[in-house]
Amino acid sequence: MTGTWTFAFSWRWVGYLSVAIVFAVVCGFLSNWQVSRLHEKEQIQALVDNNWNADPAPLDTIIPERDAFDDAHEYHPVTMTGEYLVEDEVLVRNRPRSGKPGFEVITPLKLESGLIFMVDRGWVPTGNAQDLPDTVPAPPKGTVTVTARVKPGEPELPGRGASEGQIATIHVPDLASRVSGESYTGAYGLLVSESPAPVETAPLPAFEPEVNEGLHASYAIQWVIFALLAFAFLAYAVRQEYRQRNADDPRVREAVEKRERKRREKRTDADVEDEILDTVH
Repeated sequence: MTGTWTFAFSWRWVGYLSVAIVFAVVCGFLSNWQVSRLHEKEQIQALVDNNWNADPAPLDTIIPERDAFDDAHEYHPVTMTGEYLVEDEVLVRNRPRSGKPGFEVITPLKLESGLIFMVDRGWVPTGNAQDLPDTVPAPPKGTVTVTARVKPGEPELPGRGASEGQIATIHVPDLASRVSGESYTGAYGLLVSESPAPVETAPLPAFEPEVNEGLHASYAIQWVIFALLAFAFLAYAVRQEYRQRNADDPRVREAVEKRERKRREKRTDADVEDEILDTVH
């Protein structure tokens, strides 16, 4: 009697194969999506690195329109000259840094053109005895030349309030509504330097952001492995049914006996002892 594989060409097994193919295709799409997400994050990090270390440019060349912003310029340094409106300064609450609570200090800068640009002068810690900074370092008085890295504003947070003189999010249009005069509403700036320098120690500057690439590469590989496992399991199932259907075939019996001999040869003394104990009990 000769073993036969004809059963594997039945509609039942064709259906199983179709399911495996569909599953593999889905896994392939998911793997490609993970690779795409990884590339997106790599491109974002490259953009940040390039802009962060770029030479400063005049503000109006990077932001020609006060109510718009090109994300390709995020973190690019710009220079501007004006005078700080200290009376309109606000604190952005709930801004931790290195595990410590604190605030960002936003001070409007009235430019020589008359427009107002919001400058994030840096971070100050929460006070020792109250939910406010112990001190907020003052900016330079009079005309000052500022270098800052431009950044789009943050979205509004409905229902999120803040105390007088504080805000919950750096929503630039909201900041603009707090001052008299026309303001830039498409972006604000992270302070890099001031000339002349402030008399007091300035708030701590922003860190260069690092984009978390996550586990996209690992997930992409896992989806490929899942696709391969689907076909491996299908092959195993076909093989098992072949052995069951052809259990009387001499070649099948011989293959089974050969595998059994190899299994016995690989047994350790501990395996033999366990079998004896199982027999006794």
